[in-house]
Amino acid sequence: MLRKIVNENMGRSNLGWLSSIFHFSFAEYYNPKNIHFGMLRVLNDDMVAPGTGFDLHPHQNMEIISYVVNGELTHGDSMGNKSTISRGHVQYMSAGTGVYHSEQNLGEQTLRFLQIWIVPDKNGYTPSYGDHRFNWEDRHNQWLHMVSSKEGDAPIKINQDVNVFALELEKGNEISFPIGEGRQAYMVQVEGVSKVNTIDLNQRDALEIVEEDIYITAVEHTHVVILEMKKID
Repeated sequence: MLRKIVNENMGRSNLGWLSSIFHFSFAEYYNPKNIHFGMLRVLNDDMVAPGTGFDLHPHQNMEIISYVVNGELTHGDSMGNKSTISRGHVQYMSAGTGVYHSEQNLGEQTLRFLQIWIVPDKNGYTPSYGDHRFNWEDRHNQWLHMVSSKEGDAPIKINQDVNVFALELEKGNEISFPIGEGRQAYMVQVEGVSKVNTIDLNQRDALEIVEEDIYITAVEHTHVVILEMKKID
């Protein structure tokens, strides 16, 4: 089963310093029919103006992943961590029993990043933070496995049965991605235009995939992120 989500139908917010597209109910956008997809609770496509950002705020019992599309993202938290990542890099935080963190754009260009929240397999983990500076070339015309469960083999490991992949595909190239029985996935067309099986996806569109293999063709130079996970009815 494939279901396209057109980005124009997603939730939106514009606070001046922050412009967001909400894939699921978040902040002032609420749709009781669009709360989550499996363990994926939040996916926000955020644009943050230079010299601004999210001040220190709390989180609890959530696995949080930030994927930078453009610009620089600076993280700070109550555990004493502080670091800056840029295009193609990932930071991740297990909020567990509770943590405060901030996300700032201290750079000179607009920051665009995907803010992803995943419900953990249980509550009460000890909070933790990390980041990984993936080489951009490692996703060129191939899948880059960035995130997995603690039992998986990706460099970033979280407390849930979720795998996150990134891909940059040159125009005209094709690639497949298997979604087996009992599995589902959520795909974001981060940049460019692609055709997935028979479905056309424009920049910022998304696709729900349930127990069906997909075949991606880059109509234009394409950049996508896929979150693959256990199927939950």
